[in-house]
Amino acid sequence: MKQRNTRSLKTKHIGQYVCENCGSHSPKWMGRCHICGEWDSYTKLEGEISKRKTNPSHPVAITQIGVNREERIETTIGELDRILGGGLVPGSLVLLGGDPGMGKSTLAIDMLNRVAQSKRNVIYVTGEESPEQVKMRAKRLGIDSQRLFVLAETSLENIIEQIDKISPVIAVIDSIHTIYTEDFPSAPGSVGQIRECASRLMQYAKAHGTSMLLIGHVTKEGTIAGPKVLEHLVDTVLYFEGGKEHPYRILRAVKNRFGSTNEIGVFEMQDSGLKEVKNPSEIFLSERPVNASGSVVVPSLEGTRPILVEIQALVSPCNFGVPRRTTIGLDYNRVSLLVAILEKRAGLHVIGQDIFMNVAGGVKIEEPAIDLGISMAIVSSFLNKPIDSDTVVFGEVGLVGEVRGVSQAELRLKEAEKLGFKRCLLPRTNLERLTVETSLSLIGVDSIEKAIEALF
Repeated sequence: MKQRNTRSLKTKHIGQYVCENCGSHSPKWMGRCHICGEWDSYTKLEGEISKRKTNPSHPVAITQIGVNREERIETTIGELDRILGGGLVPGSLVLLGGDPGMGKSTLAIDMLNRVAQSKRNVIYVTGEESPEQVKMRAKRLGIDSQRLFVLAETSLENIIEQIDKISPVIAVIDSIHTIYTEDFPSAPGSVGQIRECASRLMQYAKAHGTSMLLIGHVTKEGTIAGPKVLEHLVDTVLYFEGGKEHPYRILRAVKNRFGSTNEIGVFEMQDSGLKEVKNPSEIFLSERPVNASGSVVVPSLEGTRPILVEIQALVSPCNFGVPRRTTIGLDYNRVSLLVAILEKRAGLHVIGQDIFMNVAGGVKIEEPAIDLGISMAIVSSFLNKPIDSDTVVFGEVGLVGEVRGVSQAELRLKEAEKLGFKRCLLPRTNLERLTVETSLSLIGVDSIEKAIEALF
């Protein structure tokens, strides 16, 4: 007679492997992930997870679905509301990541305090600090609200129980890697625990309309630990950019089910916490040198906001066999492509030069509209001729050296005019289609050779 399995029918055994880098699964351990190519990234999911009872749902016509909740919860932090698309959506799950010391916890508790001012309950769950330590930070930030609750707990079951008691509109979990569930016996921070805890918090948020903000740790590669496991579950993913050596922080949405992923928010780290920067262009250009070769101002568009940034280039003779290429804030491959275009189409011998590129202020820009600005910065440094400090440049550069038109030229010109610039080098296509009047002196070009002639 066969022996019956004594394992409880209410549990399910987990014994597969998952890649911590990309979230792919494998029935056995492998030294290298077959999806992302990362070495030694597979972690075993072992333990027992209880099967949760769920109520079956039925299809409903979309015309019969009512919306009784408010559409957005405004945090009154303009830069954060801009990224979220107007505020937090009730029942949404938001993931906030960034290097240690970037201001994730500071931004989260400041947001809770502002929402609590509207006489709505909010809760800050900390798994890394004591309530007294949280109070010390809150006192430094000037936060003192009766509606802001603090809970020092790491057990998911206890957290959900306490959240259910006060029914907050927003709950912050700082951080998700310290939370564990008793139904999964592995250590907190493991891929299995992160996935299970985030999944249950998501179910609670959807069922009760509570907005959840999860704060995630960042690995040495600069990504959230267990990124794909978390990013697949949450509705919105926000990343802090910019090094700790810079006072400015860039908050960018890399995933947003309820808004655009092109928006950014700019904050300045001060003694009293993170303060939003309402005019980033003026801040990024405040220390720009005058009459320095290799410097050019480019109006870049981040979502619906035009931002003027300074692109710097340093071109010097190569003392070794292989010329160096270093880029900070720019796409390395794009810069290499533009260098080849300058060599082939403009006749400048820059391929054999050491070239260093930088975006001042710690901003990262990837849109093609900055191609012409990058090219002119390289030419300026190579010829050692400065570009007029009252000139802005934008346009996309093709492989045959043509300058192509870009979107939202009017917004870029308006921002440059507002900050006192006098001249703009832009694609001829945009100049011919321009429908608004501007005080700027506009120079339209259709090739990179004509752009060099116009500036130098």
